[in-house]
Amino acid sequence: MKNFLPIFFILLIVSCKNEVSKTSVKTESGKTLTIEYAKGFSVETFKTHKILTIEKPWPEAEKSYRFALLKSGHDTSFGALEKSQFDGMIKLPIENIVVTSTTHLPALELLDETETLTGFPGVDYISSEKIRERIEQKKIRELGKNEGINTEVLLELNPDVVVGFGIDGNNRSLETIKKSGIPVIFNGDWVEESPLAKAEWIKFFGALFNKEKQADSIFKQIENNYLEAKTLAKNIENKPTVLAGAMHSDVWYLPNGTSTEAQLFEDAGLNYLWKDSKGTGSLKLNFESVFVKAKNANIWLNPSNYTSLQTLKNGSEQHSMFSAYKNKNIFTVTNTTGETGGVTYFELGLTRPDLVLKDLIKIGHPELLPNHNLFFFKKLP
Repeated sequence: MKNFLPIFFILLIVSCKNEVSKTSVKTESGKTLTIEYAKGFSVETFKTHKILTIEKPWPEAEKSYRFALLKSGHDTSFGALEKSQFDGMIKLPIENIVVTSTTHLPALELLDETETLTGFPGVDYISSEKIRERIEQKKIRELGKNEGINTEVLLELNPDVVVGFGIDGNNRSLETIKKSGIPVIFNGDWVEESPLAKAEWIKFFGALFNKEKQADSIFKQIENNYLEAKTLAKNIENKPTVLAGAMHSDVWYLPNGTSTEAQLFEDAGLNYLWKDSKGTGSLKLNFESVFVKAKNANIWLNPSNYTSLQTLKNGSEQHSMFSAYKNKNIFTVTNTTGETGGVTYFELGLTRPDLVLKDLIKIGHPELLPNHNLFFFKKLP
């Protein structure tokens, strides 16, 4: 009995310690943001903060990235969060932001947050009239190029956060910025695998600006518009055949059959001739294989950056051998630009797939949308 009592008390103490340990590591349950299509990010909301997780910022990303978004009144030192658990800690509300892709800009405009934008790499590529006005007023600084951002100017701006993008995560400029203490979030909207998934990244910006409800409302309208247009073309039997892309240095680049472009063609009731191809990135084919398959294609879409039938022919005489060229039935987004030459589609198309889809339906089946005027696409002059 004498030997048993010390052992009993030791076991009791260990048991109590284990109970305390279990209680201390128990985590608070947050409210998860509803995301229906996008797979690349998630948001959990707690009383004092949000946790933003970026799952796949580039195709071969090997890890996810977590950011603590601290609600107003809570600084980075409060004890509920360990700084080492996160790739960055950001105070909300954001008052000063730098983004690095034109695809990020429509979300700022739709959420009425353009006044928070203070810097951008390559301002001449921006088409938004509202943002161009701020550039003219010297309220947005030029930061050079995304691959080599002018870190001196950016550090002077001292933004609350930089929203970047990367093909493989190797960007020395953004690494320098992170080391200076400015949080950098890689936005992976372009990695998503469907038009609506890419558009849903407006909710990512909604979380940054405490405008989740507004972002959700905007996305639902885009989604409804898209699905209504898709339904219009769903039962079309006569689907015009489609060729896409163009040739450069004897290589013809086309979207593969699993790309978002191919999905848009399908949803618009078009018969994309390479719809059954699979893989990542663009298809790279020789002229002969393209010509055999698409010489009589009804429609030719987005022949690279050529701006006229003549420049397309100048690029290669072989381009003029296709029926779509002879019939002048080629459409491009290249000629719809902003004030300084930025292509509107490259800025707004990702956020507004509903407008892209309506354009494609109008091109292939004009009778289905008699009152729709082409927004992004124009016939090649």
